[in-house]
Amino acid sequence: MGQALLKGRAVGQGMKGMGIILDDHPDFVKHWRFPWLHPPAANGKAARIGVGGMTENSASQQPEGASPARPGTYSRGAETVDAILKAALDVLIEEGAGAFTIRRIANACGMKVGNVSYHFPRKEMLVQILLDEILVNYDGLLDARVRKAELSAEGRLRMVIRLCLEDIAGKRTTRLFTELWALANQNDFIAERVRVFYQRVHELIGEVVAELNPALSAPEVEHLARYISTSMEGATPFLGFEKPWAQHMPAHIALTCEAMVALVKSAKAGEIAALTS
Repeated sequence: MGQALLKGRAVGQGMKGMGIILDDHPDFVKHWRFPWLHPPAANGKAARIGVGGMTENSASQQPEGASPARPGTYSRGAETVDAILKAALDVLIEEGAGAFTIRRIANACGMKVGNVSYHFPRKEMLVQILLDEILVNYDGLLDARVRKAELSAEGRLRMVIRLCLEDIAGKRTTRLFTELWALANQNDFIAERVRVFYQRVHELIGEVVAELNPALSAPEVEHLARYISTSMEGATPFLGFEKPWAQHMPAHIALTCEAMVALVKSAKAGEIAALTS
């Protein structure tokens, strides 16, 4: 998952029906790390990765005589795209799906519409990158907090549940995903990107489920992981940021940890199929 950053060719193929081929776009960024979603690099600066996968920090480390990055578009392009993406996220969170237009995003980041549409001809491209980057951020969090040798399989599942529900309780996740679902209702491409996002979330949860109960088959692990994920997501309109019962999230986390760990540990091979036959 650490390699799950946006790849231009893959997205280009997914958006051919819209006439968007990212690899053919002259200044599109293939791989991204957003400084407002990620911790700084070892030198204290967040690494922005530009065209071709080179980081801005590594530009000065090119061998002598090597061809430099394209003049002007490299660092300036990186900062411009970063500003557009941050504005897009802010618009979704603060104003909602109805305001999520290239024109409104341009206004939010103080740019002309033409400047924004040069980098992002369609708003779908913004959603693609935002979701991919959030996945990378989640994966880094799992590396730091869950994939630790000292944690038992049960401890890992408890930590995954806690991290997911604590994230749901935050303003960004409560509002962002509510608005993405609203966009997905009207836009097939965004609907597919949201599906792919959650499929990857289910796979991450499945890693821990399989470790806790190795007797389960791959389809059974998938069923349980999806059940755990959707059960947690269902808490958003009730216990998310500024929702009616938000103050009860700590108790909900504790109950969910107990219930889901017990479910996974007690599940028997073939049991799900028997229940649905």
